Amino acid sequence: MIQTTAKIDGMMCSMCEAHIQDAIRKAFTVRSVKASRAKGEAVIVSEEAISEAALHAAIDPTGYTLGAVVSEPYQKKGFSFFRK
Repeated sequence: MIQTTAKIDGMMCSMCEAHIQDAIRKAFTVRSVKASRAKGEAVIVSEEAISEAALHAAIDPTGYTLGAVVSEPYQKKGFSFFRK
């Protein structure tokens, strides 16, 4: 699996986050997507890599601005009640 982090400018509220998440889900087959207005980014987990050009095609029509895109292998975070 691949984790893609896309910087997105223009999100101001929770509806903006939902709009971005919906646009990404509509354009790609993803395991998860989480947009954050506070961080100004969307984190996408998918089986295959998503190209920057494809993200532009999905995000640009929404009115938000896509910035840097970084893809890396996804590493599932473990959960523990105790810190190591």
